[in-house]
Amino acid sequence: MDPVPALDEPLKKVLGPATAKVMAEHLGLHTVGDLLHHYPRRYEERGQLTHLADLPMDEHVTVVAQVADARLHTFASSRAPRGKGQRLEVTITDGSGRLQLVFFGAGVHKPHKELLPGTRAMFAGKVSVFNRRLQLAHPAYELLRGDAEETVETWAGALIPIYPATAKLESWKIGKALQTVLPSAQEAADPLPGPLREGRGLVTLPEALLRIHRPHTKADIEEARARLKWDEAFVLQVALARRRHADAQLPAVPRRPRPDGILAAFDGRLPFTLTEGQRKVSEEIFADLATDHPMHRLLQGEVGSGKTMVALRAMLAVVDAGGQAAMLAPTEVLAQQHHRSVTEMMGDLAQGGMLGGADDATKVVLLTGSMGAAARRQALLDLATGEAGIVIGTHALIEDKVQFHDLGLVVVDEQHRFGVEQRDALRGKGKQPPHLLVMTATPIPRTVAMTVFGDLETSVLDQLPAGRSPIASHVVPAADKPHFLARAWERVREEVEKGHQAYVVCPRIGDEEDGAKAKKKSPEDEAEKRPPLAVLDTAEQLARGPLAGLRVDVLHGRMPPDDKDAVMRRFAAGEVDVLVATTVIEVGVNVPNATAMVIMDADRFGVSQLHQLRGRVGRGSAPGLCLLVTEMPEASPARQRLNAVASTLDGFELSRIDLEQRREGDVLGQAQSGTRSSLRMLAVIDDEEVIAEAREEAARIVAGDPDLERLPALRTALDALLDEEREQYLEKG
Repeated sequence: MDPVPALDEPLKKVLGPATAKVMAEHLGLHTVGDLLHHYPRRYEERGQLTHLADLPMDEHVTVVAQVADARLHTFASSRAPRGKGQRLEVTITDGSGRLQLVFFGAGVHKPHKELLPGTRAMFAGKVSVFNRRLQLAHPAYELLRGDAEETVETWAGALIPIYPATAKLESWKIGKALQTVLPSAQEAADPLPGPLREGRGLVTLPEALLRIHRPHTKADIEEARARLKWDEAFVLQVALARRRHADAQLPAVPRRPRPDGILAAFDGRLPFTLTEGQRKVSEEIFADLATDHPMHRLLQGEVGSGKTMVALRAMLAVVDAGGQAAMLAPTEVLAQQHHRSVTEMMGDLAQGGMLGGADDATKVVLLTGSMGAAARRQALLDLATGEAGIVIGTHALIEDKVQFHDLGLVVVDEQHRFGVEQRDALRGKGKQPPHLLVMTATPIPRTVAMTVFGDLETSVLDQLPAGRSPIASHVVPAADKPHFLARAWERVREEVEKGHQAYVVCPRIGDEEDGAKAKKKSPEDEAEKRPPLAVLDTAEQLARGPLAGLRVDVLHGRMPPDDKDAVMRRFAAGEVDVLVATTVIEVGVNVPNATAMVIMDADRFGVSQLHQLRGRVGRGSAPGLCLLVTEMPEASPARQRLNAVASTLDGFELSRIDLEQRREGDVLGQAQSGTRSSLRMLAVIDDEEVIAEAREEAARIVAGDPDLERLPALRTALDALLDEEREQYLEKG
């Protein structure tokens, strides 16, 4: 039996089962190679202190600081009713800011002896707010006593690496584990082809791993980072280049619209002219549809820029050419909404085979999981015979029973909500691979498009159609200024009095069984935040209080589909004044008369989600208003994020801010791929140049050697990065 290569050695063998278990469960690290690629987040200089003013809320942090003072308090509690409870409060400082540490109960004795004023240490814990001050409850700590001290000697030179850590495993313990495995770095196989590495003056992979974990100078760190960024960008771009190469070999049926067909008839009736952007993007799509290999195009457009119109014209072009088009929507609410708006836009062109249908008409059918049996049978029949040229549905479209006569185009709306297998299954329903158009209203910076959607051509719609109104956005600091919140409800009333409607969005439904979670377990839990506001509670409070007398209704994802549709129809018909909803309204819901939106606990939503939600108002001729309600303190990162959303309507600008504030892995949709982010060093916003150059190099190498037969180390790196699931994930962006 061959010996296991050093980097594939399980951590259990090297570090022991207990440490290996924590690393596997909390950090996803299983082998020596995984641990070597767990890079420091930053470095502290031994003599310097961390800047405490910049600590992020709710994150696990490691700081180097000095104890300013320590005080022991006694108090009465349910566990210690005679005032015997003990709480140790330690204030640490970096010279410019202060941070409070708090220890309770039996946990106070050791820190009370060790954390004396003037002591320097590394502290690790989760940053929370208590009494409006930042604090760490029960942090772990490691004293830094002096140069000769063993704990410091385990780190190289004057630079102490600070690792992404968890409550169960502090940064310094990860540092010690790395010392154990670092000699194995010498055996790392180098994925970069020699000429490429030498041409760009990059250090070897073993050298880069040594320098990133044991730097002697800042230059060591820079050189290691430059090399490791190249690895990530290059291996990812090779995967995408191979995907593009494979797609270019696939056959597809060219689909060209007839000059006097359904598309021409539809265009002839449009009550408005298309924007310049819509015309340009449509031409790009029509050119793709006319070729004999499948289109793979990403259409990104601002909220409300008219993507549905562009997609509909593409579907009509395919129907003209004798094919069928399927549009996949992420939710039933959205599928029904799309079906309604498409049939309204098409009029009698959507009444194929019916009395009153136009000459060129086709059938537009809806297919969702909750349809009645008879309607479903008819829809399936219309698809199999080709009677229906256009079908709009949810993942119900993917089931085995669904057969198409001749599927020519798949349009995927809000692509990040679909798993790879779902898109695959739908694409597999064509006799030959159908053309693919992916739409997203989350603007994506160019670098992300190159990284995540590297196998798709990109079109951008950045103009809003004529007649759309601007949206004013404001942050409502409910804790600092309660009267601002009262004024927000007055503004909602004013909009309703003018004949308009409003949305109130909450993070939670409110019928969950969360009583168990709500129980406080220990005094340090006091620092935890309250549960997010819920739709059902909020609707009841508003209907009884500030919005009494208005017609208030609720909408959330756990309602039966018919009830959801009924509520949306009533709201669209103006029979509901205020709709209290979860993010189920985030995409595609189009009620031009809705002019105001109040987002409760807005800090619980991401930047792009807030931008999407806000896009539901201002869709008519009256101006839109979006109020972002939060209880977070002025200086918190959450408030800065909300201020950014309020300050601009430019989705591309917001997507940059979003990306800078989140881990890249979130942006790259890792939750969907089921694997950890492959990007540990590469920052897709800052490293645009590296990504663009890596893309060029990758395309060149794959063109000459698609199977990488001459580059076995690169092939191995690719296999490691892209287990089967991830390769599939990259396939469809």
